[in-house]
Amino acid sequence: MKTAVLVDGDFYLRRHKKLHAKHHTPELAAKDVLTLALAHMDDKACERESELYRILVYDAPPLDKRAHLPVSNKAVNFKDTKIYKFRSEFHRHLKRTWRVALRLGRLRDGARWVIKPDTTKDLLSGKRPLEALSDDDFSYDIQQKGVDIRIGSDIASLAYKRLVTRIVLVTGDSDFVPAAKLARREGIEIVLDPMWAKVHEYLYEHIDGLRSVIDAKSGKFICEQKKKSTKHKKG
Repeated sequence: MKTAVLVDGDFYLRRHKKLHAKHHTPELAAKDVLTLALAHMDDKACERESELYRILVYDAPPLDKRAHLPVSNKAVNFKDTKIYKFRSEFHRHLKRTWRVALRLGRLRDGARWVIKPDTTKDLLSGKRPLEALSDDDFSYDIQQKGVDIRIGSDIASLAYKRLVTRIVLVTGDSDFVPAAKLARREGIEIVLDPMWAKVHEYLYEHIDGLRSVIDAKSGKFICEQKKKSTKHKKG
């Protein structure tokens, strides 16, 4: 059995940060992409059952422009932000990782600042006055474009060319459903790894299995822990 692992980069980084709050670095995030993929080559009993075909990671380049903050009106260069530096380093490490192919889309620049959802709730409920707003209550309006199309086209290509027998999707999005349905009609097994994020109930009818290979509490890989535990007992 050959398995391809397709990773929604933006989703993966958000979940990785949540599961590895104290150790969330670009280098570790890139390294864990490979570790996660290899963990999916093992069955639930942690016995190797599949061969890794390739890891495809889908993301977009970080925003590189200048703007002015919405409240203080101070100039900001996004290239100097932590987000830009983290994403750039993450991509750099991925390009040097074994069996990883980085598929980059693009960013749609909304050219505006939008109030964060939690801030909006506080304003509507009266918990905060409008005068108390700060720059931190806003986020810049950008959206990834071309990522979903790349994921869909790669799933179709893998299925039609019979390159793999299983596809693991690391995402929490439902946009993959049409491509997943196509792949399943071609006999490809589809496994969804949401990294313990909640998924819509209707997604279950479009996949063959749901499996997260990272322990939700410790942030460590389940099979790695089991194998180390077994080795320690034998020793």
